[in-house]
Amino acid sequence: MNRANILITIAIAVICLSFWAAINLPETEPPWPERIQGFSFSPMREGQSPIEHILPSEEEIDADLALLADKTHAVRTYTMEGTLASIPALARKHRLNVTLGAWIDGNPEKNEAEIEKLIEVARQNYRNVVRVIVGNEAILRGDLTVAELGVYLDRVREALDVPVGTAETWDVWLAHKDLAQHVDFVAVNMLPYWEGVHVDRAVDYVVDHVNLLKNLFPDKPLIVSEIGWPSNGRTRHAAVASPASEATFLRRFLARATQEHYIYYVIEAFDQPWKKTSEGAVGAYWGVYDVYRQPKFPFSEPIVEIPEWRVLATISIGIAMITFAFLLIDSTTLKTRGRSFLASIAFAAASGAVWIVYNYTRQYLSLTTILVGMLMIVGMVGVTVVLLAEAHEWAEAMWASSRRRPFTPVALDDDQLPMVSVHVPAYNEPPEMLNETLDALARLDYPHFEVIVIDNNTKDPAVWQPVAEHCARLGPRFRFFHEDPLAGFKAGALNFALAHTAPEATVIAVIDSDYTVTPNWLRDLAPQFSNPKTAIVQAPQDYRDDRENLFKAMCYAEYRGFFYIGMITRNERNAIIQHGTMTMVRKSVLAEVDGWAEWCITEDAELGLKIFEKGYEAAYIADSYGQGLMPDTFIDFKKQRFRWAYGAVQIMRHHAGTLFRGGSSLTLGQRYHFIAGWLPWMADSLNLLFTLAALFWSVGMTIFPKVVDPPLVILSAMPLTLFIFKMAKMFYLYRSRVGATVTQTFASALAGLSLSHTISLAIMTGLVTKSKPFFRTPKMANAHALLQALLSAREEVLILTGLWLAAVAVHLTQGTDSPDLVVWIIVLLVQSIPYLAAAIVAIVSGFSRLPKKIIGNMTSTPAMAPEPASLGNTE
Repeated sequence: MNRANILITIAIAVICLSFWAAINLPETEPPWPERIQGFSFSPMREGQSPIEHILPSEEEIDADLALLADKTHAVRTYTMEGTLASIPALARKHRLNVTLGAWIDGNPEKNEAEIEKLIEVARQNYRNVVRVIVGNEAILRGDLTVAELGVYLDRVREALDVPVGTAETWDVWLAHKDLAQHVDFVAVNMLPYWEGVHVDRAVDYVVDHVNLLKNLFPDKPLIVSEIGWPSNGRTRHAAVASPASEATFLRRFLARATQEHYIYYVIEAFDQPWKKTSEGAVGAYWGVYDVYRQPKFPFSEPIVEIPEWRVLATISIGIAMITFAFLLIDSTTLKTRGRSFLASIAFAAASGAVWIVYNYTRQYLSLTTILVGMLMIVGMVGVTVVLLAEAHEWAEAMWASSRRRPFTPVALDDDQLPMVSVHVPAYNEPPEMLNETLDALARLDYPHFEVIVIDNNTKDPAVWQPVAEHCARLGPRFRFFHEDPLAGFKAGALNFALAHTAPEATVIAVIDSDYTVTPNWLRDLAPQFSNPKTAIVQAPQDYRDDRENLFKAMCYAEYRGFFYIGMITRNERNAIIQHGTMTMVRKSVLAEVDGWAEWCITEDAELGLKIFEKGYEAAYIADSYGQGLMPDTFIDFKKQRFRWAYGAVQIMRHHAGTLFRGGSSLTLGQRYHFIAGWLPWMADSLNLLFTLAALFWSVGMTIFPKVVDPPLVILSAMPLTLFIFKMAKMFYLYRSRVGATVTQTFASALAGLSLSHTISLAIMTGLVTKSKPFFRTPKMANAHALLQALLSAREEVLILTGLWLAAVAVHLTQGTDSPDLVVWIIVLLVQSIPYLAAAIVAIVSGFSRLPKKIIGNMTSTPAMAPEPASLGNTE
């Protein structure tokens, strides 16, 4: 690193450290009392559950009571099942009082057994059973009516001499005042977290509602039968579940409870992971001590949100420095602003990743959470890599001080110009369109060239014979071949043309059958081959029918992001994607790499990579020398992109060894661009899997709302972050570098997003198959009717509908009282945007006469200085 990079690193590291410190300032709160009034006591340990009737042994219960003996005056129990009925006798050994509980629900037989055992144990342990609670929130759950619960209460009051009551929330006592007729005291569970109260208002909230009940029942003693706060779980409105919030609330409450002379029971002594089943993830984390019987927060020292923040900050800075150094490899032309931008992204990404992993590991890990965590890490690494690659392109687009490989014109006399053989492959193309292409070639201002038209596999003579006749009229420079059958699709046709090329030709030029070239194409670009290292000369694809209708205008805006931005940056490291049109190749090199690959449906991009592997160079000029025709319909637009994406996977699989392990003349920069350039498409394929998983998860949340929680915010935030970053990058670069208007940029985004599902399918298909039929992109075809256009996006519309229905269902069944739920609903809606875009573009393509003027005109070659970086990958 040079001095500037070191200073940037230090500055961003200081900012990062300051951020970690700022969110972890220590807060001084009242100290924990030496002994508290009471604990809610459920002595289940890891792997135990009363729901499954797996209960602790008496020895384990005794050990827990011994731990609490000098920390509390009493414990409260909830059920008389099994060994839990021995708690009063064991507590007496440790001089602990007991508020004895019986669990009452809608099962009369079970209730009867609980009541009988409660009376028996209370009588046996009259010395330390100070009160009895029959039922815990039985009315709140709807298990019993007041009259039904009253029968149980009256029976126990008659059988025992100790005070008898039942525990309910304050609102139940308020709604059922007649319940007080059946109790000796009012037991209220006060859990402000469940009501979404901010921790700073929570103690006052408790006091206000205790006073409300005292005024409502002035003749009844009142105890706070549950008081607590969870250390982990979902945020409910303003209530954040964290160790710091738990410590803050309880330490404040205990100080206030001493002043108010409350009798209370802190819920609870120990974390109870089994409660996840009935209360959701948050149910496991109400303990003052964790499931391993270790305190979860400081009892007297200042409270810090993340006690380990210094370690986490150090790890974040270390990861960020390594990432930043990697991003600066071969980035000598980046200005200070660009390097500062990359440093900021690296530190933010590292801090976010470290915080996500730390936060996730704070929960109790089961096989399910471990598997989910592994998937999360894989997804997080993938998102981070794509984000860093996007950031690197953004920086090089905006803040490059100069271009290392600018296109330098070469002037040669006519007798020094190479002989060029122009190959025009065609299949079932409209003869009038192809003849227009040939007429443009006939106007070339170049002394030494020939044109070979190879029509392969066209069945109808009425299609190919007019072209053959036109070639004959144009003279001996134009040769026409019709071959049927001819294998290998376009690559087969080009190899056929190569075999019939004039021996004196040293350069092969290729254009598609719909391209009309400018007269100066060969004269301006062919001299580049005077450099013996140059094997490819490439001009961008461009189109002349963008003013035909709105659909084509949108397609045109989408294409430009790569051809006039990305290719320029790739050219900096001699890593352009060779196109199958407007390209020139040195004939000897083409023979050296065995011609065009007939196994690959993107033979052009594959050829370029093969040539780079041999150590040759390419020249790229961001000026238009020819214009073709765009797909006429949305289905053809999709087929074209499917072919490009599928071909990319074919290339990666075939060239994986040289791309990832070496063994060729590819530089690190070339490997980076080919791998990073395809990463967004890889991300699209994973995004489809994420979308399907999100739908299934949402169905689970809807059908089993108490069992299936929304994904953690940290999991939902990752795809959202990447989506927002990519959209911000695209809008910024299109506006600043392409010179597009807001409307044109939006049109480009819409067209690009509409292809996401197609790219996903292509990538996944390419991973499991080796070959697919070549998709020809029809030109000058009839536009789709509206219904047919919509049918071309039926899969996208189906997924769109599913995502919208899932968002509505989650809202109706689970509400929006948690940020996790709100973010998850937002995720579902954001995930639907590409599918909505597909539906919109399909509709637009159905209106073939919808005017293009809605988004305005775009110039053929935008002014860029210096030229920006890739927004994606195409061929």
